[in-house]
Amino acid sequence: MSQDKKVVSVNERIPTLQEKRKQKANRRILAFVLLFFLLIVVLVYFQSPLSGVKTIHIDGNQLVAEETILKASGLEEGMNIWHLSEGEREKAITSLKEIESAKIERELPVSVRITVSEYPRVGYVADGDTYLPLLQNGETLDPIPNGQLVGDAPVLVGFNDDDDVLAQLGEELVQTAPEIVGRISEILFTPTSTQPSELTLYMTDGNEVKTNVESFAQSMQPYPQVAAQLDPEKQGVLYMKMSPYFKETEHDSQ
Repeated sequence: MSQDKKVVSVNERIPTLQEKRKQKANRRILAFVLLFFLLIVVLVYFQSPLSGVKTIHIDGNQLVAEETILKASGLEEGMNIWHLSEGEREKAITSLKEIESAKIERELPVSVRITVSEYPRVGYVADGDTYLPLLQNGETLDPIPNGQLVGDAPVLVGFNDDDDVLAQLGEELVQTAPEIVGRISEILFTPTSTQPSELTLYMTDGNEVKTNVESFAQSMQPYPQVAAQLDPEKQGVLYMKMSPYFKETEHDSQ
């Protein structure tokens, strides 16, 4: 009798095992079906207007208008957000002479952000009655009238806007401490036969300084300390070169 009971017990369990296997198989089928529909949804999303760019943000620009950057990038609303070709578009933006670097990033679900870094404006090249803003890379921008001069950088006199000296001076000005650049009113290009890269600086404190383009940043570094030691009653020229020295102006005796 006990053996018959065991046989019956096992037989009773067979439908339960079959049901569990059936449920497991159904779950697998359901998972495959859901995965299939998910793939369909993704494919439809990629091919539909739902993946189109709705908003384009531009950050970091001060010298260049947003419209100019957007046109250079070639980005437009409605473009597929997953097919932006960021590298090519970033390169196109940096072809603008004011732009040093550019980064394009997706902001899901439908936005794109362009972040640019512009070359610093380091001076204004005098050109008749107008001034050409000079960038760090030596490029000059469209002229601005005298009345619109901002005064946030020194005026540069005696330079050609396509001169290599400008590019070198631009790099030197960026490497110079802002508090020193802020004390420079004008920079004149005054080359001589023995000093082909000599500059004459007129400072806001009234001093006249001579230095060279290629060593500008390094030579001007100690200017505040040197200028503080000058006798305000004496007139002359301060030479900020390898070894700073002051040369007093000689006055003709009557």
